[in-house]
Amino acid sequence: MIDKTERQRIIELVKSEVLPAVGCTEPIAVALCVSKATETLGQVPEHIDVLLSANILKNAMGVGIPGTGMVGLPIAIALGALIGKSSYQLEVLKDVCPESVERGKAYIAEDHIKIGLKQGIKEKLYIEVKVNAGTDDATAIISTDHTHFVYISKNSDVLLNEQTDTEEDECCDDSWLNMHKVYEFATTAPLDEIAFINDARRLNENAARESLKGTYGHQLGKTLSRPIGRGIMGESIFSHILSITACACDARMAGAPIPVMSNSGSGNQGICATLPVVVFAQENHNTDEEMTRALMLSHLTAIYIKQSLGKLSALCGCVVASTGSSCGITYLMGGGYEKVTYAVKNMVANLTGMICDGAKPSCALKLASGVSTAVLSAMLAIHGECVGSVEGIIDEDVDRSIHNLTKIGKDAMCETDRCVLDIMTSK
Repeated sequence: MIDKTERQRIIELVKSEVLPAVGCTEPIAVALCVSKATETLGQVPEHIDVLLSANILKNAMGVGIPGTGMVGLPIAIALGALIGKSSYQLEVLKDVCPESVERGKAYIAEDHIKIGLKQGIKEKLYIEVKVNAGTDDATAIISTDHTHFVYISKNSDVLLNEQTDTEEDECCDDSWLNMHKVYEFATTAPLDEIAFINDARRLNENAARESLKGTYGHQLGKTLSRPIGRGIMGESIFSHILSITACACDARMAGAPIPVMSNSGSGNQGICATLPVVVFAQENHNTDEEMTRALMLSHLTAIYIKQSLGKLSALCGCVVASTGSSCGITYLMGGGYEKVTYAVKNMVANLTGMICDGAKPSCALKLASGVSTAVLSAMLAIHGECVGSVEGIIDEDVDRSIHNLTKIGKDAMCETDRCVLDIMTSK
């Protein structure tokens, strides 16, 4: 039985990882770091030098920046310096307007910004910003988490220094958490203590609705909801899950100024952990309590997996988030803990190895692949079908199966990551 102290620890973990975000979290985190450095400097910088880890660079190259109609890091950096507010965290650019975009374009044209790859670091999530104006300079560094500042200085004064020389990367100690504890918390915690997770439903449903009002990305969500999509996919819970999830991703990746609820630093993961569960609960006529608990199960499962995988990796985040949504859907189908573990193993057996080749509009395709597998895995699980330990990387123990997945994503796919970045930067 989870006691009140541990319950509170889990609640604090979820609240720290499930946060609203406007725009793709990698370029937005860069804008946040620029904003903090600029605020520390006390004036608009004459020069901005940005050094990034390879994974941040990869995820920031091809994604739309909200409210700008532009793609990539330069406009995010310019707006971070001109109008960003670090107190907004991952909503740092929510005050963007047409006038500020024009100022940002002019700032870029004046060649104030320099972007490079940070060499010699182990962290996959690392952002270093140095700004100067006249004789003054300031530095801000984010590491391990999209909003975690580890260093801030102005001139020779060090205002914050939490940097370490440890060999460890950004993965957290997850030894206190396991899949059974995730399930027990989600299904037994007092409802009023976990009701905050419904904010994810509100934000991400709104993002999906707003997507239908515009023309975003590759319009996968719209295509699935049009007559041709309905004719091929039919009118079903499954098709609705795919179209609504893809809609929200279409809008977010194209830079729509719409907040979404993120999970573990990723808006797409937040969308993927939320909307399949919401759609299934609504169309399956589950109760509000069941939906709330399923959402918590989905989001906390994703958080648990990310604790050992790390915030950024060569493994596409939809693998993690759709595993969470498969657990939530299995619960909504009436499955208990054993069936939920079956869903996890079915997911790990299927999607392991899906690469992350950066944040971009086509992420909607990967989310659709992830959530379709989530539904299939839940269907198999509820009928007692589970990939066994004689097959591939699956272990009898569900937690070891999860760690087999994260070991591949964190360690074995490092060379894949380097190859992907080389391809992307050589085009």
